[in-house]
Amino acid sequence: MNADESVAHAATDEVHRLDPEALRQFVERKWDDEIVHALTDYIAVPAKSPMFDADWARHGFIDRVVTDAAAWAEAQRVTGLKVEVIRLAGRTPVIFFEAPATRSGSTDTIVLYGHLDKQPEFDGWRSDLGPWTPRYLDGKLYGRGGADDGYAIYASLTALAALDAQGVERPRCVGLIETCEESGSYDLLPYIDALRERLGDVSLVVCLDSGAGNYDQLWLTTSLRGVVAGSLDVEVLDEGIHSGNSGIVPSSFRILRHVLERLEDSATGNLLPPGFHCAIPEKRLSEAEATAAILGDDVWRKQPWACGQDGQSVLPVTTDAKEALLNSTWRPALSVTGAAGLPSLENAGNVLRPRTAFKLSLRLPPLVDAVEAMGELKRLLELDPPYNAKVTFSSESGPATGWSAPELAPWLATALDRASRRHYGADCAYMGQGGTIPLMNVLKEGFPKSQFMVCGVLGPKSNAHGPNEFLHVPYAKRLTSTVAEVIAAAP
Repeated sequence: MNADESVAHAATDEVHRLDPEALRQFVERKWDDEIVHALTDYIAVPAKSPMFDADWARHGFIDRVVTDAAAWAEAQRVTGLKVEVIRLAGRTPVIFFEAPATRSGSTDTIVLYGHLDKQPEFDGWRSDLGPWTPRYLDGKLYGRGGADDGYAIYASLTALAALDAQGVERPRCVGLIETCEESGSYDLLPYIDALRERLGDVSLVVCLDSGAGNYDQLWLTTSLRGVVAGSLDVEVLDEGIHSGNSGIVPSSFRILRHVLERLEDSATGNLLPPGFHCAIPEKRLSEAEATAAILGDDVWRKQPWACGQDGQSVLPVTTDAKEALLNSTWRPALSVTGAAGLPSLENAGNVLRPRTAFKLSLRLPPLVDAVEAMGELKRLLELDPPYNAKVTFSSESGPATGWSAPELAPWLATALDRASRRHYGADCAYMGQGGTIPLMNVLKEGFPKSQFMVCGVLGPKSNAHGPNEFLHVPYAKRLTSTVAEVIAAAP
């Protein structure tokens, strides 16, 4: 038996030694006695990502949640644990923790990733809820950031502590908790460079910043879309003038609409430039079919649809579950997420406005290079502007290329199913996600032999980034136990 086989055999022994019931009880107590309270305090702090709070350093909210999380981490009974808050000049801080291997002969490293920065408030919260006013109701902890994904550092260290409490051996584990994820993780890349040697030989990345198709089983994320975001600005006048001049002065809104028609078919939502598309791998098509069979119409029914025409619900783009999944994971899509130059309805007089600006978010398929797409998008929107209007597209954050997971190693596939059956009563399920986690592609390139366990608690109606965001605590507890089992099984 060679050294690698010996370590793999030791991992199998540790899984058999693990007492699942004791693990569940440990995790339950930790969540009930500590984590829910810590996250309640965390939600109350408006630690918005730097894209949404340019004065984040002066306001001190990010520093506060980092300090609180690091203090909690230092108090955990994890063998050999060292916790460090690292600050590079002009950058948002990162928490780096390290727990040396307790398994003899293990030389690999597991990276546990999460973030503490948050999206802004958004409108539409229920009258009894709010982004910075946490409430714990019926097993759900409401408020901004708890599920996306302030819980990650707490769940990760609880998983390690639960293994150490039973004397179950594990590989070396390091934690990387950033505070710039919601801005595209542009601050994280310099930290990755600075910490590359300290990260070690990474064999598994555990990321808890993703979603779940339901709350009945473990869901592994197999792909993430990329994103290009920026502002499209159309200017026609130096100042607003009486709308009686319409017909002479072109509408800035009409020009903006015309320019966007180069990008998107407004009747279908299909993106027109072929460079924004990619071929969907057969493996991902099969996964989408299997996920559609599990979720059925819930793929689209569980959206918070408004009441449409004649009292009927607004309809989805498609009611075909498989196509809906592929639309939201492997096909490009454009969203307008903000606007400027438009007065409120109450203050809108008969005036031709000098400019209209939209903030655009273009989600890209996982295999499309975001930097190239950014260049093509800018060229397409600014080319030959109608009426010689001033048309400008400005990127507001770095483009982020998507990610497609490598083939699962047999040990990981087995460990995921076993843990999911133990703690959820069903096999692990697989699906792509429509969002972006910039770090995943960076780590895939930096550690090409690494495996990935990308998962999370953002299940139906959890509504990350929107109103009434919640963390499903019972699901998060089971996920914590599942992570512990997978770490114990890692060779």
